[in-house]
Amino acid sequence: MRSRDDLFPAAGDGAAWAIGMAAAVLTRPGADPGRMAGTAVTVLLAVALQGAIGHAVHLYRGRYPYASLEEVRALAVTVALTATAVLAAAAALPRHPVPLGAPIEGGAFALMLMLAARYAHTLRHRRRQRPDERVAAPVVLFGAGRTTDLLLRSMLNDPGGRYLPVGLIDDDPRKRRLRRSGVPVLGARADIPAVLARTGATMVVFAVANAEADLLRDVRDRTVAAGATFKVVPSVTELMDHPVEVDDIRDVSVADLLGRHQIETDLDAIAGYLAGKRVLVTGAGGSIGSELCRQIHRFHPAELMMLDRDESALQATQLSIDARSGIDDPSVILADLRDAAHLRHIFRTRRPEVVFHAAALKHLALLQRFPGEAVKTNVLGTLNVLEAAAGVERFVNISTDKAADPSSVLGYSKRVTERLTAWTAGRNPGTFLSVRFGNVLGSRGSVFTTFTAQIADGGPVTVTHPDVTRYFMTVQEAVHLVIQAAAIGRDGEALVLEMGEPVRIAEVARQMVALRPAPVEIRYTGLRPGEKLAEVLFGAGEVDRRPFHPLISHVAVPPLSAADLAGVDPDAGPDEVIAVLVRLCAPAVECVEVGRPVRHSSPRGAVW
Repeated sequence: MRSRDDLFPAAGDGAAWAIGMAAAVLTRPGADPGRMAGTAVTVLLAVALQGAIGHAVHLYRGRYPYASLEEVRALAVTVALTATAVLAAAAALPRHPVPLGAPIEGGAFALMLMLAARYAHTLRHRRRQRPDERVAAPVVLFGAGRTTDLLLRSMLNDPGGRYLPVGLIDDDPRKRRLRRSGVPVLGARADIPAVLARTGATMVVFAVANAEADLLRDVRDRTVAAGATFKVVPSVTELMDHPVEVDDIRDVSVADLLGRHQIETDLDAIAGYLAGKRVLVTGAGGSIGSELCRQIHRFHPAELMMLDRDESALQATQLSIDARSGIDDPSVILADLRDAAHLRHIFRTRRPEVVFHAAALKHLALLQRFPGEAVKTNVLGTLNVLEAAAGVERFVNISTDKAADPSSVLGYSKRVTERLTAWTAGRNPGTFLSVRFGNVLGSRGSVFTTFTAQIADGGPVTVTHPDVTRYFMTVQEAVHLVIQAAAIGRDGEALVLEMGEPVRIAEVARQMVALRPAPVEIRYTGLRPGEKLAEVLFGAGEVDRRPFHPLISHVAVPPLSAADLAGVDPDAGPDEVIAVLVRLCAPAVECVEVGRPVRHSSPRGAVW
């Protein structure tokens, strides 16, 4: 049975035909009023054919949303067929009921009326969907690209929305005087104060998903100077599972101010080794591990196993993926890397096929004081995981840039894990590799969290040296590249992620302080033991080669046998433990670099 919603368009289109045919007949030169009877019959035929043909092409059967492009296409086809049929019928009669040109002219006029009715409906619908101007805050969007189009659609289709877009700003002169969803482009970034004053807007939303940091900072400074609030939309990497919406608008973060990275992803390659596989993540409660779990979950593994020794952090990761899951969920595994027997039992019973090993101690200063703990967790714990994972298809060891020409306990211990992973690769059928990257903004224990706590306490913010630099990425960007790297990595090598240009830690501190209304002192304290003035991503002799991905380098890693760890005593004195770690990082061995043997010199003069 046809619904009222389907009958209304059919009735309106019939009325359009009546008006169109009458106009086509009566407005012709020398119109004959005596033909009104023939005109009436022709109108009835046209209305009947419009309904019948429209029903046949599903125009009036709910297949197409009203006033959509698909419906307009079906409407044009229906009107054309109707006009042709009416013309043929009129021409077939010995005395034409209407002039032969009338069906074509009347059909064209009727189609215009039908489209006008649909356009009016669309405008009326848009007005009803717009946020209430008495409640919503007027905002200006910076950027007039695809991200802005999606954001405008979200804003303008929410009657209870908080924001009402009143203007756009874009530096591209070709976009001047353009309109996006009815919202005009009013100028470039230099015009921000004038546009804010003209529109009465009190907020600028930066809607360029992967802009350079310099542009974002400049727009922010101009907005704040004009007395308005500045907000941003997340980067493309953060929004990998949904298009940008109004609820994604957030305050600017230090990660935004330092810069965003455009990540190109081969989704087919990633899905090929994750989809339908049993995947285990160690350190799942940490910053890297938890983000790994969230991103891996999107590729629909057969099973996602999350392992950690911190039960609270583990549960937080679980709830971030599925808020309805219970503590008895088998995806949660409470275990310690130092318990080799328990790890072997887990691998034997759960049979993971892909392993991401992200569990580690990583606080540089603390590990410098307690190097034995770095050996127990980072070195021996990793060896326990490697031995338990002997039968997996793919093993990814998460390393750090501090493993390149290491000078700290953290760097030594992670370099040893790279070498142990390379040794395991030569003894097992699966692919075993390491992925190395720099500092992750927002990870637990990072300089970002330290500065945040110091600023919240009123300062001072402590920076070791005014010229100290580090590589930074957001946790989403880093994990995104880790997953991509694991898809293309070859057995035994280390993959080095492109981190962009190194950033001065003092600049990070200044940007974070600038986000706070009250001034905060920045104080320099001097480099700590084991710290470098500048980190490097490649060790001595390592060559930056990128055969598969422009942001991922491949370097060879000399293997280190588990037997070489036999003499390591983590409970010995700190100096003795550090000396052993140094020795393990720089033995005299030969390795292969992309198909040819090379000899590498260590920072301490050894050759490997």
